[in-house]
Amino acid sequence: MKKFFRFSDKTPVLPLGSSTRPWREGGDGVNRQPGYHQPGYHIRDKDLGKIHKAACVGDVARVQQVLLLRKNDRNDKDKRNRTALHLACAGGHPAVVTLLVEWKCQLNLCDSQNRTALIKAVQCQQHECTRILLEHGANPNLVDITGNTALHYAVLVQNISIATMLLSHNASIEARGEDDLTPLLLAVRENKQQMVEFLVRKQANIHAVDKMKRTALMLAVTYESSSVVRLLLQQGIDIFAEDINGWNAEDYYHLLYSTSSDGNQAKGQTSLT
Repeated sequence: MKKFFRFSDKTPVLPLGSSTRPWREGGDGVNRQPGYHQPGYHIRDKDLGKIHKAACVGDVARVQQVLLLRKNDRNDKDKRNRTALHLACAGGHPAVVTLLVEWKCQLNLCDSQNRTALIKAVQCQQHECTRILLEHGANPNLVDITGNTALHYAVLVQNISIATMLLSHNASIEARGEDDLTPLLLAVRENKQQMVEFLVRKQANIHAVDKMKRTALMLAVTYESSSVVRLLLQQGIDIFAEDINGWNAEDYYHLLYSTSSDGNQAKGQTSLT
């Protein structure tokens, strides 16, 4: 089971150990692209209520006791606006998720990053938690602080199984996220070839453009995704569509493979066609 918690303070709720991945979430991107965010939560004991502590470690009996004794409400938030549902989903505790759902918790509440429990479950690749939420009506099309939906995060982690679930529960395949990217454009930009192929099979719009009016083909050329370039060409993408600067995919291609100083064409490439 994946663990996505890191604790501070002298009395951690969940001890750090060899099986714990010390992810820490920040407000900014942490990898080469701004769309990447560490998936888990940074947990501090002093931020949490009784129900949050129990949810973090998957203690179903304790969560139920807290609810029965009314020490916390099922929808109570901690100091970072996280509910017990958020924490259970991030930690991969489907039994706790099921209990909270049975207690009619609100499924679409947002944390301080405007992320729902569903987005956290997808970010942390918690398949069962994702399934439970979707089957009980969680909204897959809500956006977080970056503008990304749960499907965008399924793309980032290249989890086709979760993406399939989301689409089967009416997730928008054309949702616009960070930088005005659709899931397909994001998959191309991140060179997630399997996800690109999956989304194309699901009839994602290959002619969508980002905020710079760049097509999937332009992005594939820019990031040197030759297999994606071939796939898009096979699908009949427009080579001559222009971005906001009047450049088309051929222009991107020739810029990338421009003539080297010794007069030889770089990498022996001459054309997209």
